[in-house]
Amino acid sequence: MSGRTGAGAGSAAEDRAGGKEARSLETREKLLDGALRTLVEQGIAKTSARAIATTAGVNQALVFYHFGSVDELLSAACRRGAEQRVARHRERLRAVGSLSELLAFGREMHAEERDAGHVAVLGQLLAGAQTHPRLAPATSAGLDLWIAEIEQVLTRVLAPTPFAGLTDPAGLARAVAASFVGLELYEGVDPAGAEAALTALEQLGALMAAVEELNPVARRAVAYTLRRQGGPARHAPSGGSRPGP
Repeated sequence: MSGRTGAGAGSAAEDRAGGKEARSLETREKLLDGALRTLVEQGIAKTSARAIATTAGVNQALVFYHFGSVDELLSAACRRGAEQRVARHRERLRAVGSLSELLAFGREMHAEERDAGHVAVLGQLLAGAQTHPRLAPATSAGLDLWIAEIEQVLTRVLAPTPFAGLTDPAGLARAVAASFVGLELYEGVDPAGAEAALTALEQLGALMAAVEELNPVARRAVAYTLRRQGGPARHAPSGGSRPGP
C-alpha cells in the first residue's frame, strides 16, 4: 500500500516538474516572439523589457529570469529568427541551378521577407548593433547562416562556367548578402531605386547565362580573357597579415 502511494507521489511530482518545464519553454517562446514583434512595431530605441513583456503578455521580470538582459533576449531572438528563415528557404536554395535562378529566387524571397516584417527586424538589429555592441555577434551570426547557404549555391552553379576559378565564392556570397541587405533597407526610402537595382542584378545574371551558352571554344576564349584581365580569385590571408613582396 505504501509502495503504491510512494509511486503515485513520485509520478505526481514528475508531472508537476514536466508541466513547469513546458510552461517555462512556452514563456521563452513568447518572449522571443515578443522581442521581434516589438522591434518591428516600435523600433530598437523603444525595445525595452517592459515593451517586450507587454507585447508577449508576460511579467516584465521574466525577461531577466530567462535571458538576463534585454540585449541577451534580442540576441537569442535574432539567432532563432535567422535559423527559422534559412530553414524555410533551404530546400529552394539547394534546387537553384544557375546564377540567374539565384537572383530570381532572391527577388521572390526579398518580397516574402519584407511582407513578413523580417526586413524591418534586420534593419533594427543592424541599427542597434551600432550602439549595443552585444547585439553585433548575434546579428553577424544570423547573416552568416545566409552567407553559408549562398556560398554553397555559388560554388555549385559557377563550377561548370568560365567563371570557375576566377571568383571567390565565399567573398562573392558576402557581397551578394550585403547587396540584398542594403537593397532591403534602401527600399524603405527609395522603392523605385531598389527595384532598378534588382533589375540590374537580374540583367547581370542574364549576361552570365548567355556566356554559359557559348560553344566550348568561345567559352575558353572568355575564360582566357578574364584570367588576363583579373587573374585568379584570391582569398584574404589569414591572421590579417599582408602578403610579402
